[in-house]
Amino acid sequence: MTTSASPSPVLSPEHLARAYSYSAYRQLITTLMAEGKTTGTTQSEALTAYAQLNIQRMERLDKQVQVQPELLAAVQGLQQRYVWLVLTEGWCGDAAQIVPVLEKIAQASQGRITTHYLLRDENLDLMDRYLTNGGRSIPKLIVLRADTLHEVAQWGPRPAAAQELFQAMKAAGATHEEFAEKLHGWYAKDKTHHTQQELLRLINEMS
Repeated sequence: MTTSASPSPVLSPEHLARAYSYSAYRQLITTLMAEGKTTGTTQSEALTAYAQLNIQRMERLDKQVQVQPELLAAVQGLQQRYVWLVLTEGWCGDAAQIVPVLEKIAQASQGRITTHYLLRDENLDLMDRYLTNGGRSIPKLIVLRADTLHEVAQWGPRPAAAQELFQAMKAAGATHEEFAEKLHGWYAKDKTHHTQQELLRLINEMS
């Protein structure tokens, strides 16, 4: 999580034209799944299988996530309006665990936060400005002032505790299947707590 002040608008008219609302993003993933596909430039049976699981994860989170009281008070107390720009893809497991939480928080803000979702592979010029340890890790949240589209903060690709788990498994030479099992097990036990707490700190720093 970092706060910053970019010297120029982050979101170009071209980016905005490619952006999805949350409902349109979800519909895109579902439509592609009916064709045996997922989002992104790479297609494989494995990625499609991950995307299918992610649809189920997002559906569950859409129904179950409750914004924590402190976070609810913080977003409803914002004195300015913000755009939350989210880089994501349908096949990304971390995105499936986090994007519904971002949307719930934005919806709870009573119009103070609006969301725009961009596909990573279609916006590499933007993605490459927000690398994590040199990689194009997603989801990535970029917080912009609504009036100027200047950047004020960024967050992602996952809560710090999950990132530490990921780095430890990577250092130990874990397979993708081991990564997925451990990380999604962590998300299931955490029940969005760390994600919401980190976003609360980000919002408090913005205020």
